[in-house]
Amino acid sequence: MTSIYSSAALKTHQREIKDIARKDVVHITENGNAAFVFMSEELFEDQLSKAAEEAALTERMRACIRNGRDDIREGRYVEGVDAFLSTLEESEESHG
Repeated sequence: MTSIYSSAALKTHQREIKDIARKDVVHITENGNAAFVFMSEELFEDQLSKAAEEAALTERMRACIRNGRDDIREGRYVEGVDAFLSTLEESEESHG
């Protein structure tokens, strides 16, 4: 569940907010509007790491799609399971 506190609560509920921020993102509002997020350094590093991993995976997927499109454009593909298995077998034989 999302934790939301007013900026005034940072003074009155400091321990509670810090305890939550060790495990989850705490949203801080000002005048009823979203203003800040608060979290532990460890959680922040973990979030950055996950975002970097996701970005790297997305880029690898885009590269695979580009390569696949290039392969189709250049005629480097087979149609059907039998053709695939035959091509795979030929590839395995030629690579020992």
